[in-house]
Amino acid sequence: MATSTGKVKNLALVGQGGVGKTMLAEAMLHLTGKTTRLGGHAGTKPTLDYDDEESERGFSISTTIAPVEWEGTRINVLDAPCYPDFVGDAYGALSAAETAVFVIDAAAGPGTITTRLWYAAEDLDIARALFINRLDRPDADWDTALLTAQERYGNRLVPVTMPMGSGDAFGGIIDVVHMQARHLENGKPVAQDIPAEFADATQQARSQLVELAVEADDDLMMKYLDGGEITQEELEGLLGKAIANRVIVPVFAGSCVREEGVISLMSDVAEWFPTMADYGRVPLVNGEELDISPDDDRPVAFVFKTLQDPQNGKLSFIKVLAGTVTPGTELVNARTRKAERLGHLYRMCGHDMEDVKSVASGDLCVVPKLDAMTGDTLSVTGKVEAAEFRFPNSLYRAAIEPDKRGSEGKVYAFLEKAADADPTISVSRDEDTGQTVISAIGEAQVSVLLDRLEARAGVSAHTVKLAIPYRETIRRVASAQGRHKKQTGGAGQYGDCWLRVEPNPGNGYEFVDEVVGGHVPKNFIPAIDKGVQETMREGVLAGYPMIDVKVAVYDGSYHPVDSNEMAFKTAARIGFQKAVAQAEPVLLEPMAHLKVTVPDSYAGSIMGDVSASRGRVEGMEAASGAAESGFTTIDATVPYAEVTDYATRLRSLSRGTGEFELEVKGYEQVPHDVQQKLAEEYQERRASGQK
Repeated sequence: MATSTGKVKNLALVGQGGVGKTMLAEAMLHLTGKTTRLGGHAGTKPTLDYDDEESERGFSISTTIAPVEWEGTRINVLDAPCYPDFVGDAYGALSAAETAVFVIDAAAGPGTITTRLWYAAEDLDIARALFINRLDRPDADWDTALLTAQERYGNRLVPVTMPMGSGDAFGGIIDVVHMQARHLENGKPVAQDIPAEFADATQQARSQLVELAVEADDDLMMKYLDGGEITQEELEGLLGKAIANRVIVPVFAGSCVREEGVISLMSDVAEWFPTMADYGRVPLVNGEELDISPDDDRPVAFVFKTLQDPQNGKLSFIKVLAGTVTPGTELVNARTRKAERLGHLYRMCGHDMEDVKSVASGDLCVVPKLDAMTGDTLSVTGKVEAAEFRFPNSLYRAAIEPDKRGSEGKVYAFLEKAADADPTISVSRDEDTGQTVISAIGEAQVSVLLDRLEARAGVSAHTVKLAIPYRETIRRVASAQGRHKKQTGGAGQYGDCWLRVEPNPGNGYEFVDEVVGGHVPKNFIPAIDKGVQETMREGVLAGYPMIDVKVAVYDGSYHPVDSNEMAFKTAARIGFQKAVAQAEPVLLEPMAHLKVTVPDSYAGSIMGDVSASRGRVEGMEAASGAAESGFTTIDATVPYAEVTDYATRLRSLSRGTGEFELEVKGYEQVPHDVQQKLAEEYQERRASGQK
């Protein structure tokens, strides 16, 4: 098994969901002899999509690794999920790879997720390649798929293999570098001359490849510009540097189901794709860089993924950035400053785990039972911390309730573990509404989580509508008497106070004692204050807490025997409710500042939706950044109640191309019809005995 830095290459397979990324990895496993049959095809159980949820839903949910050996090189293939709700795992896979291989459907072309991940790979400054798949489909169109990709991602995309025909006529691939046609027979590549009908297109592709590749070497570029011919040896010597430096983006053709083009891809990966050592250094969070050396006796490891496995517990997927780790190695976590012992090292292929005795710089392994989280760096000193990578925003929010009362603790504990393993998930207790709220990328991610909760923890739960933290306040000054008198044969209860309420915008709750002459003894004033505050927590209009109210007690009376704190608390409640009823009580709703970035063509739809959601557009401008060319950013203020489902809505409005940020900021008065509806619902709940 190859172990040195120069013999290990890490690829992240990414792209639109359902384009055959997993099938490409399965084909690599089969063609290299790791599996005896092509997994996931013709009823064969897949090696990589082993999770029950993946089998049931028909797409990848979690990144899996397919380590294959080819031509003296180990290629760690990270098969990343790219269904929109699970794309967060793809960002972690990209952080561990030197090259991102984008798989594209020959009929559909590149999709919106492909574009998002393209720019994520660009931000990480790693090499990129394309594999145009499914060229055996009847509607496959190589030329259109390639042209669309070049228009979207730049003219540095150049074919290194091309198809011989498409659909039923697809007969293999043409190797543009070696000017040779090949097809598979019984799993073995058979070489042939390039058919005459493809000669011109192949020569044109080769000329384009040479023209771009020479930019990687100043001397050869001058030779080329002076009319000199680039030899085969010179071209092959250029490709590794050209790919590593992103001078070219190689494009491959093939069909994973027929396994055509996969061997050419693996051979080119082994020959020309970069290793970690080709980049020389790893950027650190403090702006410095870590030198890469397998000979360093102070190893550094980076956690790019964590997983809660039902059989093996918590698993940490790590990439060794420097040095060599062995079982028993003790490293310090830069985030926690605590030592962590790497008890066992495993190499995973799908779900299968194999013990390994050492893992060198540039290689991947899996370590059980670490406290580390995704994004953590482990080193001898604990002072080395790799630069963070950005995950997609997790702005889909749902409230979770257990089906059975009393199981709240188990539900919360399971969700917390899931959030520890996946940075795109967070769980919290909303103090305003009392709900357990989970934040994720999308609805399907939450659905999978609840299915796993039932399967692994034996507890069932469901989502409910997010409760909106409305508030109540008043608009004018009013006064009222609160009088409580109760005689039951023995000592009675007597409390009497006059209260004045007035708006106190922006200053919260304020209580003032204006009683003179001892009409209300000083020792009962705190009880009045407490009675008012308890009533404000419940509200008087629709059951929501009151804010920004100033209350003054200015008169009252007492009984020397029957007056007590409880009586004055009750009197305060009565007086406050009566005063508020006369003070024009209103309902306030939380407002959200919404920042939406979408392609220019969807800007009109977004603004229309904002208006339909009782919102107002505050501004619009061209989005900044190279990755945002052709995008518009819209700033708006919208009632929070109208955008609790915005993650799902934006995906529909923009066909998955939009991104947004949302921050709850301030309160505004709700329209009269909304207030009336909420007040009526409150009265109905009270009548039925509900809170």
